[in-house]
Amino acid sequence: MQQSEVMKLFALVTLTMCAFAGNSILNRLGVGQFGMDPMAFAVIRVLAGAVTLVALVQLRGGRLVLSGTPRWGGALALAVYMLGFSWAYLTLGAGLGALILFAVVQLVMFGFAVLRHQVLPVMRWIGAAVAMVGLVLLLWPSGEVTVPLAGAFSMALAGAAWAAYTLLGQGERDALSGTAANFLLCVPLVLPGLIWARPGLSLMGILVAVLAGAVTSGLGYALWYRVLPALPTTLAAIIQLSVPVIAVAAGVVLLAEPLTLRISISGGLVLGGIALSLVKGRAASR
Repeated sequence: MQQSEVMKLFALVTLTMCAFAGNSILNRLGVGQFGMDPMAFAVIRVLAGAVTLVALVQLRGGRLVLSGTPRWGGALALAVYMLGFSWAYLTLGAGLGALILFAVVQLVMFGFAVLRHQVLPVMRWIGAAVAMVGLVLLLWPSGEVTVPLAGAFSMALAGAAWAAYTLLGQGERDALSGTAANFLLCVPLVLPGLIWARPGLSLMGILVAVLAGAVTSGLGYALWYRVLPALPTTLAAIIQLSVPVIAVAAGVVLLAEPLTLRISISGGLVLGGIALSLVKGRAASR
């Protein structure tokens, strides 16, 4: 890969991770500040993403493929992730929930790579370990930790679903059309989540959910499918560990949240681990 192509890939991946972090911030804003029910937020988010992506596909003159096992597999994985994520945050704290989510994503994607006998450089294992230590330091709750089993299971299920959605994206030929089809098929799958939603909607909460669905989820996930074919499975897993760090950094810059020594050290570990994973080295022996 030429240097210009590498720089373009780096820019696209960075933009994608910023979209993911923005999605996290918008979810916190809609549910926490504007009082949206998590399930209602998830349904509106999927609807907005589906409408936006399908419209873009139509404007581009493309077509949607709504049949086939991989397509329904992507839609199902997206639905499980959306509902599991929202359900988990009814009982889990934000930091612990993110820690469970990303730990499961790492486990599933590294496990898949090992089962497929993919070549894994030693430095990638080391980088993943360093980044994971940084993530634990960043997100581990202070004081006594109570882990609600239902919430933890729901978030673990969401993590496995997101890993599956990511793995399916590595074979996607048309990122925009594929993501649009996934979102469209996902709509009827998430609608039952409204059964558990509290009554009442907030106008600002709806607007935030639409923004999250149309931009940081819909377009962000399409961009993720765009870059995935160029990323090894394990590297795609490790890179996603940067999302909580970007979200915390955005909180410091945009919301005037305090920058602590713990945040600085953990952020350095995560980014350093990602950098280590990019170093080409000897593959792990089997």
